[in-house]
Amino acid sequence: MSPRKSTTQAKLAEAPVANEATGTADATSKGGSDAALFVATLDVRWRDLDAFNHVNNANYLTYLEEARLQWLKGVREWFSETAMPVLAASTLNYRQSIAWPASLHIELRRERLGNSSITLAHRIVDADDTSRLYCDGHVVLVWMNPITGKPVSLPEAIRVAANEHKSD
Repeated sequence: MSPRKSTTQAKLAEAPVANEATGTADATSKGGSDAALFVATLDVRWRDLDAFNHVNNANYLTYLEEARLQWLKGVREWFSETAMPVLAASTLNYRQSIAWPASLHIELRRERLGNSSITLAHRIVDADDTSRLYCDGHVVLVWMNPITGKPVSLPEAIRVAANEHKSD
């Protein structure tokens, strides 16, 4: 498997907001310990709903995955044939249900950097009213060698990108 190469580098210091529909990035808040590392904008799809007419809880994980991948695509050399991230842990605190239609902001913040891992805090909020919190929590990504299954050092590009906005 060969690594995907990104053709553009997001300016992480300006907390880009990626719009899934247009593929564009808009600068938002700058600096500060509370500044987001990355904010993705996603629209709730009809198929995301369950029998109770709100977003099924499993789709929250999909939204978080999409935001992480959008952020990672802006980071050069975030994986290689000998170093790939795996999701080691996830914690989601469901605060309120999401109805359709809705536009969401998925905010990522650096919580912790380890030798082979990064912990990202996340929040899913309403794009039009960011005080409306749907979900928060964190995920741990560990970089591993896919052949040996053993942890490897966190790529330098991830360290640099994650240090743009420290939340600790």
